[in-house]
Amino acid sequence: MAAQSPRERSIEQIRSLLERAGFYVADTHAIRPTSFDLAARRDATLLLVKVLKNIDALDSEEAARLRELGDLFPAITVVIGQTSGASELDPGVVYTRYGVPIINEETLEEYLEKALPPFLYASPGGTFAQVDGQRLRELRDERSLSLGTLASIAGVSRRAIQLYEEGAGAEALVVERIETFLGETIVRPIALFDWSVHVRKGAREGTPEEKEATPPASRPQPRTGDAFRDGVVRQLDGMGLEVTVTVRAPFDALARTPDVLLAAAGSLRTALHRAEVLHGLARVAEGHALFVVPDPVPRPSYAGLPILTISELRRHRDPDELLEEITEREGP
Repeated sequence: MAAQSPRERSIEQIRSLLERAGFYVADTHAIRPTSFDLAARRDATLLLVKVLKNIDALDSEEAARLRELGDLFPAITVVIGQTSGASELDPGVVYTRYGVPIINEETLEEYLEKALPPFLYASPGGTFAQVDGQRLRELRDERSLSLGTLASIAGVSRRAIQLYEEGAGAEALVVERIETFLGETIVRPIALFDWSVHVRKGAREGTPEEKEATPPASRPQPRTGDAFRDGVVRQLDGMGLEVTVTVRAPFDALARTPDVLLAAAGSLRTALHRAEVLHGLARVAEGHALFVVPDPVPRPSYAGLPILTISELRRHRDPDELLEEITEREGP
């Protein structure tokens, strides 16, 4: 057996950590290419996790794909990293690259196993914390402290203290000075898994009136760049499903029935390679998956993944009928 790479060991440790915290986890890192390594669900929280040794490897394109997948499911996206350049990532600090939050493994462990959220975030110019402005104002009033007095203690201007009381972020060193003087916490914790994915989803979908006002013919036809896969996508799209072609994912397209439907197409060999991963992803997403092949196959499913030929897919004109057949083939 080949020795595990440091990244593979990290993925295994993070998977174990998520499972101990009550998440059901699907491991996708063995399927290449992929924009995320783990998908995990606990109750209503769905995560897409990317694991990197050096977070500088996350470029704008990869981050955009990860964010797009987060919008599609919808899910919370997070990168777990170890270093930035030659420097280790600090525990308890949330970093950001191209709109994707990044933490180290220790921060995730503290959050999941000790209920200790991070309080600091990295930003150009240093490390900051979000001030609880109302709490700071209350403490200052209780102790009859002027803006000038607190500003002098913190080493900032009076205007800066006013901004903190309005909820602005403050440098970690400034926060430390104020908290040491007051003997009280004045910052808000960062809720890692509390982004409003449903709001983003609603904004992406638009209102029913806006949908109705858009003629179907004006909607661009999604394409994968492969003739056979394009045919599968056209067939799903022709049923009236909301289909989005994906890039660098274990599936070729994501559709809604209205449940999530992960669709992939290709040879039976590819289907067998991806079967366990696609089935696991569908379970985590609380949806379904199918794989479409060009020629007849001996079995209707492999490892819980329904396999349909392109001819069988073309017999369906109604999404409900297709979903019924997929559900039958998923088995118990």
